[in-house]
Amino acid sequence: MIWNVIRIHTTNEATDILGSILFDLGFDGIEVQDNVQLSEEDRKKMFIDFLPEVDENDKTAVITCYTDGDCEPYEKIEAIKEACEDYKDFVDFGALNFETGVTEDKDWINNWKKYFKAFAVDEDIIIKPTWEPQPDEYKDRRIVEIDPGTAFGTGSHETTKLVILNIKKYLKKGDCMLDIGTGSGILSIIGYKLGASSCIGTDIDPIAVDVAKENSVLNGIELYEGSLSKECPGKVSMVYGNLLEECELLHTLEERKFPIVVANILADVIIPLAPVVKRLLLPGGIFISSGIIEMKKEEVKEALLRCGYEILAETRMKDWYSFVVKMPG
Repeated sequence: MIWNVIRIHTTNEATDILGSILFDLGFDGIEVQDNVQLSEEDRKKMFIDFLPEVDENDKTAVITCYTDGDCEPYEKIEAIKEACEDYKDFVDFGALNFETGVTEDKDWINNWKKYFKAFAVDEDIIIKPTWEPQPDEYKDRRIVEIDPGTAFGTGSHETTKLVILNIKKYLKKGDCMLDIGTGSGILSIIGYKLGASSCIGTDIDPIAVDVAKENSVLNGIELYEGSLSKECPGKVSMVYGNLLEECELLHTLEERKFPIVVANILADVIIPLAPVVKRLLLPGGIFISSGIIEMKKEEVKEALLRCGYEILAETRMKDWYSFVVKMPG
């Protein structure tokens, strides 16, 4: 099969934002080449003994992404440029030049797997790829098995870790949890393993929904395929739908109400999502949001306050933030 290749010449500073933009635009995978040295933590995760030399004065980076050969790459490039406009006052994208090409090699979909190793979120939760054996040192810990496929979410990114730690703190045993933008299903799976009576994960990508279902089964969780208008104890549901649009799924969930809702997406989605979540929460319910880059933190905070939420916590890892807020009442 022929695949279009798009290479984006940008800066080290812009790689996180561009990566998020590309995933939101439906790209199945990206490759980043930059001049940022690996941290000691990442070196250990990847089992690298010797770090390569990098020119830390070179701030340029190249992101490579792939699309189906039947798609028009220039339409995708225009969509990327348009999305970057929202951030240009906050991020230095550098040249933002684009190159295109084609390839018949689909191995890029699986090449990243050699870098995804089992790791600890904290002293209790271990996230492990399905294709790796369980390390002996983790045998007495809570293991979550994940194969992200082409869905976003291995759990290793700071945004996901922030949500997981906040779920541990605020989820009450027996709560039914709603996970908006579930991706690989990792937050729903962990919420269930931490004591949720049931979890509902939604995503606007039908492929992600399928991946999330597969990961749920891999973790020994029974899937529920029935009506979402009633409780489904002991099970997890993964459903397709865009809750930013007035749709049947939104109205069904609104009738039901939840004690806890989580969303690990992007600031520009969380802002319009805040009033929607308010319709879905029980009085006194908890909304945990993440995926918020530092430059967007105050904008998200203002949107949450405008909705009347009480801010319970603001947590941070590197340049990423998570807010925990409470529904009035």
